[in-house]
Amino acid sequence: MKSFFTFVCLCSVIFGFSQSKTKTAEAENEKIQDIETVILENKSDGRALEILRKADQLYKSNSPRSLDSYSYKAYEKVSLDIDQDSISNFKEAFNNNLQFLNKKKRDSLNDISARQIFARSKLFLWERAQEFNYSKKYGEKVYILDNRISGLKQPINELITLQSNRNKIPNQITQENRSLYHFFLSDTIEIDGRKTFVINFREVSYRKPVNKRKFTGTVYIDTETYGIKKIESLSKDNDGSKISSTWKYYNSKWFLAEERVKLEMSRMVLEEDAESEKAAEKRGQKRIRKSFGTYAYLFAEYFDFQSPVEQNKSNFKGYTYSLKNTDGETLDQYRTRPLSDREMRTYKTIDSLGKIYRIDSKAKFVTGLINGQIRVNSLDFDVGEVVNYNLYEGLRLGLKAKVNENFDAYVSPDYYVAYGFKDDSWKYGLGIDFKTTLDKNSFFRIEYTDDVFASGEFHRRLWNFKMRMMNYGNNINNDRYYHYKGVSLSYLNDVSNGLTLAFAARRNYEEARFKYNFLNEGSGFRNFNTLFTLKYSPNSTNIMTPQGKSIVEQKYPELYFNFEKSFNAFGGDFSYTRFDALFIHNFKTLIGTTGFRLYGGMVFGDAPIWKNFTMNGMASNSRDLNFNLTSFLGFATLEGGKYYNDRFFAYYFTHQLPWYFKSFGQNVSSVDLVLRGTLGDMKRPQNHQFEFQQLDKLYQEVGLEWNNFLSSYFNLGLFYRVGYYTTGNFKENFALQFKLKLLQF
Repeated sequence: MKSFFTFVCLCSVIFGFSQSKTKTAEAENEKIQDIETVILENKSDGRALEILRKADQLYKSNSPRSLDSYSYKAYEKVSLDIDQDSISNFKEAFNNNLQFLNKKKRDSLNDISARQIFARSKLFLWERAQEFNYSKKYGEKVYILDNRISGLKQPINELITLQSNRNKIPNQITQENRSLYHFFLSDTIEIDGRKTFVINFREVSYRKPVNKRKFTGTVYIDTETYGIKKIESLSKDNDGSKISSTWKYYNSKWFLAEERVKLEMSRMVLEEDAESEKAAEKRGQKRIRKSFGTYAYLFAEYFDFQSPVEQNKSNFKGYTYSLKNTDGETLDQYRTRPLSDREMRTYKTIDSLGKIYRIDSKAKFVTGLINGQIRVNSLDFDVGEVVNYNLYEGLRLGLKAKVNENFDAYVSPDYYVAYGFKDDSWKYGLGIDFKTTLDKNSFFRIEYTDDVFASGEFHRRLWNFKMRMMNYGNNINNDRYYHYKGVSLSYLNDVSNGLTLAFAARRNYEEARFKYNFLNEGSGFRNFNTLFTLKYSPNSTNIMTPQGKSIVEQKYPELYFNFEKSFNAFGGDFSYTRFDALFIHNFKTLIGTTGFRLYGGMVFGDAPIWKNFTMNGMASNSRDLNFNLTSFLGFATLEGGKYYNDRFFAYYFTHQLPWYFKSFGQNVSSVDLVLRGTLGDMKRPQNHQFEFQQLDKLYQEVGLEWNNFLSSYFNLGLFYRVGYYTTGNFKENFALQFKLKLLQF
């Protein structure tokens, strides 16, 4: 249900809906507490754990993914509403409260208007119909059959593709989360003619069940196959929140059949005005306050199961997700039950309010940030270019905009301009894309650039926004920059859902912006080169939208490969070959989640220092304490801009321990162990007349990363240099690092 929670949060931001949440305290009952403390021990039932172990072990063989092929459809409905049992009481309180509300000066969607909407309809409604097709040979294909979101004229593609955990093992079953709950085998019953284990559970941190629930959920496990039949999860507090998932036994596998979620978002308070506040005080009356819970609801039903099905390659071509219809006209064909009158009124009410409150523009703004863009009419502005910092330019402010499909579906020009306050100079670039098709990413591009770049950078072409954002801090302590001025012609094509190829030919002038002499021929040169780039991500899922290709879910492994060749032609001064590669993967085991990045590169022939590798140092010896933001490929304790190699290999290992704890707040924290290392060489250092060092011994740093530091959305990393390059100065060996949790691995 993680994706559903993400969607609800997005809705809250888009609709500006928030109310203060209040809880009603109940009196303590020490006798009941004493009794339950004896009955409910702080450890799990061994029989329950053994059943869950088998369910975890056999999950893949019980999953539909173990079949050669299958298909089924889904109808989903998401809404924001008050408690269904409180609708009549709310209407009565609202009518009594109407005069008081009209005296309010502010009239916004999260104040008076929200109450008015709840009196006659839901605040939000989203329906979606999908068809899932799977082939062990060709992979998965998901068709968005239809979609409608109240208040929005155009669909939000980033929301359309949000999925529940239909193909993921539930948290309560996995070994890594076993320490978060206590499990108790309570019964064996019969469901749908099959014997089923009944296992109750509660959270480990839930040590005093008095005034709250004894159990926070139940897991139902089939006794024969150890497949998951049903999971129900309740809130620790009696706020009415509930999550349930039910599976169906079909073709000897367990298919997800139904999902229901009721999640409390806030409490809405209505105050009845007794003529006036002063008059009420004279009579000794208190203002009457009635509160109503507002909830996010999800209902999903999966049906029309078929297996095996015909496996036609043409049915699986293109990206994982395909849009068939998004105007809601055909939804009635897939609804498993008709809409209620209240739901029917929701579309009419919220659609009309969508124009007043500009919900469309708010939704596009929020979802655009996911891809690092802000859309304004026909322009998309790049968030990542607004503010940057490096040691050469200092603070860099920029503006980058690209003309989107609202102007033309096939032609898309763009530009950027930036200014560095430390080097006191302007930079700019112009480009234009010519698409060859609207079915996938396939386009020619011409661009002109006049800018500065960090020397020795690892190629980042085809990196997504999240990866680039993680690497923004890579040059905070690097002042070795070179000027780049030239034109390029390129072509990019998504050969398949998981394979992207790009080719570029470039002619430019490059000059060092630091004291440098290469082969006694100066610091500025002409360069004509070609660049071939490959990205292979076989398990990631994508969708083609009118706005272009969008990554639905980045899955590993992933491979990035770049091959650059320079020629003594068309005025070029060099003849070198350069390549680099990055391999990323992560996997889960019984002892936690392990992730790693392996990367490296080589340069053959004579190339200026900025075409070698700078080793991604982020530290500074001028500071008393090394503190930096995370980098996708950087080293927290390695001095920036100091080391260069013409060949190197590096690794980044991280292991998340299956140990979870809470410090403050609601976020669950965990700990990652980190090991980073690199080793390289420089064959002809005498070619480069400037001050630098080779990194020809193994450089390593170890670290400990606290995820959700103090229940925040940041990770705090502590790193220490070990091995050959360790010095006697503690501050040189130690570094602190911060990372936004949303960046993940």
